[in-house]
Amino acid sequence: MTIAAEAPAGHLHPGNTTSIRPMRVVAITRLADAISHFRLVPADGAPLTPFVPGSHLIVTAGAHRNAYSLVDDGFLPTSYGISVLRRNGSDDSDRGGSDWMHRNVSEGTVLDVEGPRSMFAPVWNQRHALLVAGGIGITPVLSHLRSALRRGTSAEVIYSYRRAGGAHLDELRDLATHPDIGLYEVSGADDTRWLLAERLAQQPLGTHAYACGPAPMLETYLELASAAGWPTSRVHLERFAAPEQDPGDPFTATVRSTGARIDIPAGMSLLQGLLDHGVPVPNLCRQGVCGECRIGVRSGVIEHRDFVLTDDERAAADSMLCCVSRGQNIEVNL
Repeated sequence: MTIAAEAPAGHLHPGNTTSIRPMRVVAITRLADAISHFRLVPADGAPLTPFVPGSHLIVTAGAHRNAYSLVDDGFLPTSYGISVLRRNGSDDSDRGGSDWMHRNVSEGTVLDVEGPRSMFAPVWNQRHALLVAGGIGITPVLSHLRSALRRGTSAEVIYSYRRAGGAHLDELRDLATHPDIGLYEVSGADDTRWLLAERLAQQPLGTHAYACGPAPMLETYLELASAAGWPTSRVHLERFAAPEQDPGDPFTATVRSTGARIDIPAGMSLLQGLLDHGVPVPNLCRQGVCGECRIGVRSGVIEHRDFVLTDDERAAADSMLCCVSRGQNIEVNL
């Protein structure tokens, strides 16, 4: 997930902070052909903030701000670890922050870092966890797994990856020697589908499932969980990117603080309309998957189109992700 480097202040999501701090890279480890692990510590030597498993950092990488999942359990950290998949473009103009990290960061480099931020937290009273990862999606899953071990909760991991493209395999296999941890490694869409269906059907009562990975794998995961009778409250996921959505209908939004009325045509986001009218809103993915642009709503009918808010949060009708969600006669608390 990348945007331009500006980072407006303020954020409504309770799991997020927006302060930026410089952090020094103290180690870089090559994990696979296109994946490197970066270990960071505060440049000023100050203590680090503990974090909820599944949290991420926002790293300013050249002209981009990218979200990277933390791989540790979050308990009294002395460093932060992120693993970055290099995504190459045809030229410098379409290469993103992850490629910049691989090309420009070495031991000793100081980066501007925001967070940690929590958008993919575990359910603390779960009896068992089924953890599903595809490719670089192993990073938040590894965080969940380490936390489950620390808390004495059993867990099972399904890791789908291309041969020679898996990350953190040695650590996963070492953790899986614990009697309460199971590990299944698989490659290919068909074999992944078969294994997901089999393991979803075999989980004990009280299990919560978590998945992170490419969109096709996540859609398969949701489909198979539904077919196996899993309630949606026990099926969790984190997306890299959202499916493409239709342009939506035009609507009007009112900014409560100024009374300004902003017309949002079809195909334009409320986020862009607010920014164009000088209303600062924090934003990152612009696809409804990161939660960065959540704003308060005073009145109006909201058409939620994001992949972040829970059913209860949507029913409350007092907030929306303005990068994708739309509505009718919206008055926003800005």
